[in-house]
Amino acid sequence: MSSERGRTGISVPLYVQIIVAMGAGLVLGPLLGASAAPLGELGRLVVQLIKGVATPLLFFAIVSAILHAEIEAKGALRMLLAASFNATCALIIGLAISNWLRPGRHLETLAGAPRDKLGTFADKKVDLVETVGGYVPSNVITPFSENLILSVIILAILLGFGLRKVKKEQLAQGTTGYQGIEAAVNVMLRVFEVVLGYIVKLIPLAVFGVVCKATGAHGYAPFYGLGVYVAVGVGGLMLHVILVYHTWLLVLGQPLVKFWRAAREPVFYAMGANSSLATLPITLRALDRLGVSRGASALGACVGTNLNNDGIILYEGMALLFVAQASGIDLSLSQQVVAAAVCLVASMGVAGVPEAGFISLAVVLNTVGLPIELLPLLLTVDWVIARARSVTNVLSDMLLSVIVDAGRVPEMLDSAAVASSPSPAPEAQEQQEPR
Repeated sequence: MSSERGRTGISVPLYVQIIVAMGAGLVLGPLLGASAAPLGELGRLVVQLIKGVATPLLFFAIVSAILHAEIEAKGALRMLLAASFNATCALIIGLAISNWLRPGRHLETLAGAPRDKLGTFADKKVDLVETVGGYVPSNVITPFSENLILSVIILAILLGFGLRKVKKEQLAQGTTGYQGIEAAVNVMLRVFEVVLGYIVKLIPLAVFGVVCKATGAHGYAPFYGLGVYVAVGVGGLMLHVILVYHTWLLVLGQPLVKFWRAAREPVFYAMGANSSLATLPITLRALDRLGVSRGASALGACVGTNLNNDGIILYEGMALLFVAQASGIDLSLSQQVVAAAVCLVASMGVAGVPEAGFISLAVVLNTVGLPIELLPLLLTVDWVIARARSVTNVLSDMLLSVIVDAGRVPEMLDSAAVASSPSPAPEAQEQQEPR
């Protein structure tokens, strides 16, 4: 296969591989019956690998972001306030639709965790102060060895700002000792991105095993519940775009037709590429058509892309309640608040990596102590929701840039933005049809 790809230059998109793997599982699962159960381990192993790599990736991503963030204060404040508001709305919508529609009940009998074990989750109470205090690290080793995500995030923030302070001091003194550590952080971040890319390539194999196991044990019944899961997830993302983004545009006086005409190309590209980060040059070109200043584009779309992940955040809020409901667990309001806070932080750390939403969900479930047995089954349909997440994130980047531009970012920022942001595509390419 690899040699054929080398000769033809053609690679099969991941979502196509997933569809083929799912089709094969649908055919072979009922034929194998109960003997297909061991194949389900493929999905569990992939999720386990994702959990193992996501923790150090999150650490280096946060440290790197703190080290390199150099933005104008007024525009940054406007961006942070708008991004926080949008993220809060996304979380509220995600949690609300899952609490209202309770989509997880359609898979309740298929959860992998034993019923006697689920009682420990159902009776679990969360003390907010005790929970937060429990994640304050006592050393730098335990958070990584025990996969304590919030503790790792605290360490990353402390180290990031510490290195940032030292960097400023050495720049003022004319020394460059910080460069070695800065380069090491960038290299390690890239290493874990590459490793995670390797793991993502195993997803079709995991999907095949999980579908075989599910259909072998339950026939085609699970896919009704998964259909509800997809419908609720995509519907929630559409609701967020219609209610929140359109309200912003109307308040700012931005014509909806003009915005959507400019957004058409990046939206279609995001559907194909399944990545808001890969769509960034197209997004910047669309913002140029809207007349948004380059400084606002740099803040909203380039810097903000690590903070502005409404699609991932809404999906996580919906999906974690889906998993809890399917596992027979009723989360209290305080537990949902804790989970929501984890969703916000985790979505920032994995932004831009392949299958970021699903990886972030694995981190959230592991952190709040929910069972992850259903994650491999959710992998079978994640390629559908993933595209809706990417489209929402692209629209979020565009909207945030429009919001920042409404505050009129000083023109002196434009020169810095031109040097630090991806260049727009050549003028000759502006009339290409969306891909």
